Amino acid sequence: MGKTAFIFPGQASQYVGMAKDFYDSSPEVKKLYDRASEILGYDLADVSFSGPIEKLTQTVYTQPAILVHSLAVLTEMGDDFGEVEFAAGHSLGEYSALAFAGVLSFEDSILAVKERSRAMQSACDAAEGTMAALIGCEGENLEKLLEEASKTGIIQPANFNSPGQVAVSGDRKAVEKAIEIAKDFGAKKAIPLQVGGAFHSPLMESARAEVEAVLSKMDFKDGRIAVVTNVEAKGEKDSGHLRELLIRQITSPVLWKQTVDHMVENGVDRFIEIGPGKVLSGLVKRSAKGSNIGNIDTVEDLKKFKETVSA
Repeated sequence: MGKTAFIFPGQASQYVGMAKDFYDSSPEVKKLYDRASEILGYDLADVSFSGPIEKLTQTVYTQPAILVHSLAVLTEMGDDFGEVEFAAGHSLGEYSALAFAGVLSFEDSILAVKERSRAMQSACDAAEGTMAALIGCEGENLEKLLEEASKTGIIQPANFNSPGQVAVSGDRKAVEKAIEIAKDFGAKKAIPLQVGGAFHSPLMESARAEVEAVLSKMDFKDGRIAVVTNVEAKGEKDSGHLRELLIRQITSPVLWKQTVDHMVENGVDRFIEIGPGKVLSGLVKRSAKGSNIGNIDTVEDLKKFKETVSA
């Protein structure tokens, strides 16, 4: 039998009502939300459960809501998860992965994401940036496309999500230029993304500096399991290096496809997505064909997972 990895979603997985069944059925999860609300300075349960979606989609609310949903699942799971060899998260989800691996405490992960989301929102407000998804444009074609679009402004790859799917990020005019010329460089589709700004690009530099100031004061511990990081797509346990990579992540591309490839190459054939939605499950299906893929979003999902662990 192969190895198991827990994977944790990032922005775009949120929905109104997320984790409400955990909150309603577990005193421990309710305590988690109460403590998160104290740290955040607003009622996270109300935003997560009642929305509206327009509010929940704002970066400053989205990131804590998704993180705490994942932490709620882990709270209820306890130590009943069998043998898990790797953890990884997509962008924001890396904080959940680090919490699962014991690198950050739950409280510190919430405080870090509070400051991260606020800093990223400020960076979004300060610069007119956006993102786009390119389908079927990779390698040399992608490099040439970005070289041409960069004549209009800052642009770089933001997410390598799965084979043939790359998100680019940067100045609005440069991203619009990339969409306009994408088919000339082999892209089948170029889709504007409804995001608040140019995530994982140099336009997030002010946020990177603020996140560094916060993380430099936090207690990072060595991981009890390897966390496969967005920046390097390699398993890492060293606390100092994980801190450095988490800071670099703000302005660096998310190497998600490469992260999945690394885990597969190291024997992982079972991926369990922990938190809202199935976005990562869909991406993994395209990269790791034939793998056993599951997700734990609801109390019922967790019940079924525990049945497979105890079987």
